[in-house]
Amino acid sequence: MPVNVYEGMFILDSNRYSRDAAGVSGQIPEMIQKLGGEMQASRLWEERRLAYPINGQRKGTYWLTYFKLDSGKLTELSRMCQISESILRTLFLKVDPRIAETLISHAQSGTPLQRRAPEPVAAPAGPIVDDDIPSAID
Repeated sequence: MPVNVYEGMFILDSNRYSRDAAGVSGQIPEMIQKLGGEMQASRLWEERRLAYPINGQRKGTYWLTYFKLDSGKLTELSRMCQISESILRTLFLKVDPRIAETLISHAQSGTPLQRRAPEPVAAPAGPIVDDDIPSAID
């Protein structure tokens, strides 16, 4: 099976995370390494109120990871996350190899990816005059 780069978003139990941040977030790389994967980047995304309660929890801590893993082991990783009491939800996305390094470097630096806003175009100072267009006044 091929080894791919994956982006993993984990929603962690905020109560458990606040009591033992290193222990709860440390479970994620342990699970990946146990399956023969390699952690590329791992960091806190944010803590926020959930849209609906998950297992009675109203707040979740979002944890972002990038890792390399054999594609055949992804199902096993998903099952391990379902069994964990500290992980409420997971989402795994296969990352296109052409953009993997950019995403990983942004995650390691802690800066979110942002689209650049288009540069504002200055309006011309006066009326637009084009000598090639015949006017109705001529």
